[in-house]
Amino acid sequence: MAILSPSSHIDPARVDGAAAVIAQWGFEPVVCLHCKGVSGTYSGTESQRLADLLWALQEPSVRAILCSRGGYGAVHLLPSLNAALLCHDPKWLIGFSDISALHAAWLTAGIASLHSSMTKLLAERGSDDPLCRLMLGVLQEGTLPAYDITPHPLNRNGKATAMLAGGNMAVLTALVSTPFDILKPGRILFIEDISEEVYKVERMLYTLKLNGTLGQLAGLIVGQFTNYHCPNRNGDSMEQMIARMVAPYGYPVAMGFPVGHIDGNLPLIEGSQTTLTVTDTATTLQMDCTAAPK
Repeated sequence: MAILSPSSHIDPARVDGAAAVIAQWGFEPVVCLHCKGVSGTYSGTESQRLADLLWALQEPSVRAILCSRGGYGAVHLLPSLNAALLCHDPKWLIGFSDISALHAAWLTAGIASLHSSMTKLLAERGSDDPLCRLMLGVLQEGTLPAYDITPHPLNRNGKATAMLAGGNMAVLTALVSTPFDILKPGRILFIEDISEEVYKVERMLYTLKLNGTLGQLAGLIVGQFTNYHCPNRNGDSMEQMIARMVAPYGYPVAMGFPVGHIDGNLPLIEGSQTTLTVTDTATTLQMDCTAAPK
């Protein structure tokens, strides 16, 4: 398993701690050349970060790529990623937040990826942590997580089966109308973000409303929106605003799902055929993945 830093620089201790856990899992951790580097706010120059990613993609012994952290910078690498490169020898991609840009590249190429926590979780919690075990189950045993979540008062009941796609709201809406736009009609979309005010997220949703995507989703999973001022200038919480935005549509909506910048960030398989069921008593999510890297 390769560990690299495609975005911001990382505390080297977290990389070392994660590498130790990966070794306990029975994988060989390979810390890429510029993973612990510093170049301004980034881990390296654009060419250095790209070199690490290209090496990991082209090295046959690497079966999974763990991003050390998010931050900002992964978008710089997208012009150098194409379907032929990613599909030649598909690898698991692991990460979230700014890594949503890379997940978009994987999904555009038709390859599943693992939206989940990164080196901080592994280093701080160790190999026996339940979230870490969920990650290991996907990577080592092909175990597909199934989740049963307490319902939220603003949920909308229903059932949908479709491709699961999503991630960080700001990152993904910035890719609308590019070759890496994964916010498409007919998908079950999951969203999360940090330090984005309610009106800014509403503006992002209006982009999806105006281009026709928001009204044609198969389902919506609203993850955790953290570190914003509540209530906002109009008095809405994030969930209240989102409920208002999707009120005209009929698909199931699951609010408060534990995905995002929180301690209990549940792993999700992007690109998996997923069934979302929302009832008065529970929100359930079942993933079925045929596009997983080997």
